[in-house]
Amino acid sequence: MNLERKRSTLALLALAVSAFAIGTTEFISVGLLPLIADDFHISVTTSGLTVTLYALGVTFGAPVLTSLTSGVSRKTLLLWIMIVFIAGNSLAAGAGSIGVLLIARVISALAHGVFMSIGSTIAADLVPEDRRASAIAIMFSGLTVATVTGVPLGTLIGQHWGWRTAFLAIAVIGVLAFIANLILVSGNLRKGTPTQFRDQLNLITNGRLLLAFVITALGYGGTFVVFTYLSPLLHEITGFKKETAAVILLIYGIAIAIGNVIGGKAANRKPVRALFYMFAIQSLVLFILAFTIPYKTAGLITLFLMGLFAFMNVPGLQIYVVMLAERFAPKAKDVASALNIAAFNAGIAIGAYLGGIVTDHIGLIHTTWVGAIMVLSAVFLTARARTLEKRDATVASTETGSMNPIPQKG
Repeated sequence: MNLERKRSTLALLALAVSAFAIGTTEFISVGLLPLIADDFHISVTTSGLTVTLYALGVTFGAPVLTSLTSGVSRKTLLLWIMIVFIAGNSLAAGAGSIGVLLIARVISALAHGVFMSIGSTIAADLVPEDRRASAIAIMFSGLTVATVTGVPLGTLIGQHWGWRTAFLAIAVIGVLAFIANLILVSGNLRKGTPTQFRDQLNLITNGRLLLAFVITALGYGGTFVVFTYLSPLLHEITGFKKETAAVILLIYGIAIAIGNVIGGKAANRKPVRALFYMFAIQSLVLFILAFTIPYKTAGLITLFLMGLFAFMNVPGLQIYVVMLAERFAPKAKDVASALNIAAFNAGIAIGAYLGGIVTDHIGLIHTTWVGAIMVLSAVFLTARARTLEKRDATVASTETGSMNPIPQKG
């Protein structure tokens, strides 16, 4: 039993290394936006397309490519994912125009989408049912470590040696992740379950799953209205020097790492209840940020709280979708996971795009309360999901009682 647990831990660590590489490239643009804008002589909001189009690449690529590769060995697929990832970031490192850079971002995003969708289901399958949210949290810890160290270091590299060097460094991390998968991940992983069109149709027509996907997009994506433009916000509104962005991103990343661990444990048993409170507090924090961001100390404290809750919802959202898929479309669990990854990134794309519109038309500081409203909408939808879960539990309890009637005394 201990040997089996050790093997699963090593596999989870390999997934976390890959998630670290992918997480670094996903969010690196946040710290590099001003540098890319200056280099190509474009606006910050135009350079923000490196975030928006990346997210859209994941949104559309994840479910389609996951479905198309369902018959491929999971290890073989993991290795090919990292090859595409390395190619995308190498192209970004050599980009001579914003157009080439955006194409490179989309290529990297395609690898991201497939990895995150199959990674979540592999992680969940490696452990007993009551540890699945924690297992997914371990895999996603690669993303949080990337936010803690990868993104700030990438920003620092970009500021000193150019943003292209930052993408080159990410390509090198991708090579290391490829080696980690090659060595640590077992070749005996199950193949994906081929998904019939009817089963996929069950996913996109099931009201409960659609509700979960919308909650994911709004609840997770709301923070990105602010986060995408964090560097210019800190420079122009709070008054920090541009060089300070890497340090603040480090602090923000530490908060995310703490929140991710808390979120995994909190969501193990009652994910919907945990998500309701997470979203409610995050919405409040974003509202407060509108008043504290002009002040350095108060702004940093609020940003730390924002980071604490930014990723806390990820394990709960992913495990909730897996639970619903097992209940309503068990043959399409991998695709359900992929669709939720798509929902995460649809949220990022919506948040980043909305942040750009707000920045251009009414100003950077207003991204805070607009993001708060986006998260607040997820609070109401999560309350609806809680009601439906309670109703299901009541129905199941009633059915169990009717199947096992209490013996009557004669």
